[in-house]
Amino acid sequence: MSKKPFYITTPIYYVNDKPHIGHAYTTIACDVMARFKRLDGFDVKFLTGTDEHGMKVYQAAAKQGISPQELTDRVSVNFRDMNRLLNISEDQFIRTTDPAHKKAVQAIWQKMQDAGDIYLGKYAGWYSMRDEAFYGEDELTDGPDGTKIAPTGAPCEWVEEESYFFKLSAWGDRLLKFYEEHPDFIQPDYRRNEVISFVKSGLRDLSISRTTFDWGVQVPGDEKHVMYVWVDALTNYISALGYPDTESEEYKKYWPADVHVTGKDILRFHAVYWPAFLMSAGLEVPKRVYAHGWWMAEGQKMSKSLGNVISPEHLVNTYGLEQTRYFMMREVIFGNDGDFAHKSMVNRVNAELANNIGNLVQRTLSQINKNCEGQVPDPGILEDVDHALLNHAGQEMLIAVRNEFDKLQFSRALEAIIHVANLANAYIDEQAPWTLKKTNPERMKTVLYVLAETIRNLGLILQPFVPQAANRILDQVGVAPDARDFAFIGAQHALVKGTLLPKPEGVFPRLVDEEPAAQEKTA
Repeated sequence: MSKKPFYITTPIYYVNDKPHIGHAYTTIACDVMARFKRLDGFDVKFLTGTDEHGMKVYQAAAKQGISPQELTDRVSVNFRDMNRLLNISEDQFIRTTDPAHKKAVQAIWQKMQDAGDIYLGKYAGWYSMRDEAFYGEDELTDGPDGTKIAPTGAPCEWVEEESYFFKLSAWGDRLLKFYEEHPDFIQPDYRRNEVISFVKSGLRDLSISRTTFDWGVQVPGDEKHVMYVWVDALTNYISALGYPDTESEEYKKYWPADVHVTGKDILRFHAVYWPAFLMSAGLEVPKRVYAHGWWMAEGQKMSKSLGNVISPEHLVNTYGLEQTRYFMMREVIFGNDGDFAHKSMVNRVNAELANNIGNLVQRTLSQINKNCEGQVPDPGILEDVDHALLNHAGQEMLIAVRNEFDKLQFSRALEAIIHVANLANAYIDEQAPWTLKKTNPERMKTVLYVLAETIRNLGLILQPFVPQAANRILDQVGVAPDARDFAFIGAQHALVKGTLLPKPEGVFPRLVDEEPAAQEKTA
């Protein structure tokens, strides 16, 4: 049987700066989901990449005395490097400067124009260069010295120029009908309510081209205009699949996307503009858009001026790769805002990885090494208490975790996994195999076998979150490389008695509770 396809995307990241914790968070979340789905039998396409056009890039390149292409070539590498640092398993890294992408953007523009949804006019309004977005007067607040501030906190300037417009104002009722018919399209639910409220308040036609710079995809038939960045950027999700060839194998297999994961600050573009563009072009709309929150640092909003922007390098170098991946998926309910705090990282990693899972693995395998000649023990006759733990650690755990993944609730999925580890630690304390060694050696072997099987299941289910550590766990209980997908979770007697196991080694070292130097947080 062919595998069911699953298509997940990060937003493409703007190349005006180096990656920070927010980029890492989105990318790790998508990587965890992609890994989970692959292990659960899906044919996965995981897309990420960089957004390389627009005024900010044009101006930054001019300041450095280089071409925009030179700048994007240089900065885009930072995001590829971040992916390697974080052990990200993307299937494709797209750049909006790719020739195939430019062709796709011009094709969707032509489709929207043919549908009568694009017209030439003149734009006069408030524009945020940082957000690459126009805002209505009612959305702005007054800043110092008479400046206007967007809802995102970005400064705005008054812009007047000839522009092509997309007739977004004509799409309000159709979008509201679409939201009603597809209640899961925007998640979490409270974000859905925000979008619906925005659309109900009335949509304005959207300026989708600029003439004041030439760094972008040219408008078909009018080369003095380049496309406004969001038409360009959003189209990456289908240009990566071969659009405008809607008969290509990848397009037919993966579109519509199963989920676009994005930050809450760009939800409007994904949940309002993007479906309107697609429907105008006669294309299917993604199944779901999921907006996550922002991270603060020790209770403060991160900013360059405060010097508290946290880089992925800082996290990995200070706490470790697996610890970083685990903490970011565990600490915050996906969708909510989070606060990165050193003590929270140390406490979470030490309590759940080192003391709980790590200690369970170390205690069990050390006793097998010492008391069972380093071999998988004979399971013997299982009692009710043994079956209970194996059931909890088998299909029950997989079903619970799968249900949470379906809702992108990574923290709650880990909670279900930690619950099983807690049960296993309680079991080892109650059964006391170190005592059984003297009073009932055969029962000791059964207990240690049950624990080893539980550890095997935990190792399997942890792979999406901490792939390197999980594979070290699976190596230590003798699981073959071809027996590590989720079809093997809960398999009866998957560990073969008599299998020689390697000498156990610690998997999750404890973190030292020392505050790292503030100046090391940015890279």
